[in-house]
Amino acid sequence: MTGRRLTSLLAHVTAAAAGASLLTGCGVLPGTTGGSREPVTVMTWAPDGTRATNQPGMPAMAQAYARWVNANGGIDGHELRILTCNEQNTSAGAAACARRAVREDVVAVVGSYSQNGRAFMAPLEAASIPYIGGYGISEDEFTSPLSYPVNGGQASLMAGHGIQLAESCRKVSLVRPDTLAGDKLPDLLNSGLSKGSHKSATDIPALEDAAEYTEQAGRARARAGGEEGCVAAVLGERTQTFFDSFRRLPEDEDSGGDGGGDADGKNGNEGVRISSVLGSVSQPVIDRTGGAHSPFEGAYVTGWYPEANDARWTPMRKVIKEHAFADNRVDPADAGVQTTWIAYTVLKKVIESLDKDTITAGAVSHALDRGVQIDTGGLTPELRWRYEDMLGAPRFPRIVNHEVTFQVVRKGQLVAQKPGFVDVGATVLSAP
Repeated sequence: MTGRRLTSLLAHVTAAAAGASLLTGCGVLPGTTGGSREPVTVMTWAPDGTRATNQPGMPAMAQAYARWVNANGGIDGHELRILTCNEQNTSAGAAACARRAVREDVVAVVGSYSQNGRAFMAPLEAASIPYIGGYGISEDEFTSPLSYPVNGGQASLMAGHGIQLAESCRKVSLVRPDTLAGDKLPDLLNSGLSKGSHKSATDIPALEDAAEYTEQAGRARARAGGEEGCVAAVLGERTQTFFDSFRRLPEDEDSGGDGGGDADGKNGNEGVRISSVLGSVSQPVIDRTGGAHSPFEGAYVTGWYPEANDARWTPMRKVIKEHAFADNRVDPADAGVQTTWIAYTVLKKVIESLDKDTITAGAVSHALDRGVQIDTGGLTPELRWRYEDMLGAPRFPRIVNHEVTFQVVRKGQLVAQKPGFVDVGATVLSAP
């Protein structure tokens, strides 16, 4: 072999070795580290700055979660990138967020809030993008084959609330939004009441963005019927406004109350008790309205998860403390923030189960459909979305978590009324 040919061969071998080294450094080869895996982009949306319910803590929690996982090497080596969108509490806003998710080629929409399921699910379904751990406020979250709910939504809350109230209330008035979603709530509440052999609640529709509710509050109190009656309000962010109107109602001649709340949940309005569900009443709302002197003192509340002070929330609280910085939107006691934490726990477990350099929307939904099992640290039952894991209720077939918690406001804190979870699956199934 001549010197020229030998030099040429050595140069070729050296270049090949250098190329292999560069491939390894760039992370193209399977199993390599140091930025070897492609970033994963997801979206979280929620309404912010609207006249109805707002959930700014959900996108903020998503961003804090991403800072945490990325500071620790990402999810199975993948950098997590978060896109956020203001859904604006409108169909147009929800559809716009969904179309942006499609344009940005996200692998999932995670931990989001929207009442406008029809508007956002169609674009996601067309692009085969899974919707993981939505807040549970829209019916489409429990019907779309690409939705993977982590809680039982309003259906489980309302059915459970009926069971909770049937134990303590002689009569019940329900004040709820005069919307398509609100129209479903009375049947669900009544399914729970009937389980306790209780009469149906009086249904009182109301605007969900009204400035005051004096007329509805008066009707609710009258129909609750005084001592041992209960007034339940499920109006999202306007629940606080409703109970402020309720507190200000003039006393009947024989009432003798002063309109203030007490530790037994009797607020001076003829001993009528008040109640709601998590999301309409939360620890941040109680704190803002006076804590132990809040109009919610003594109220019955049905939730999806353990109370906010439960030790099972410690990992989330640590992440918020270290990575949300001074962002006061991220309140660990807020149901939206809690749902987002659980939804991202699902995403993390799914990506880890895939063990791939590139994560796609199709791979995520396929893993969920095939039955990847999610342990949420006791915040929910173990979650799995196979066909046989689903409740199969006519309007909510994709519910896989049909357990709720019964809570009560004592000394300004939401605490457990009874320990553990209550399974309301059969009650949801019995709703008309």
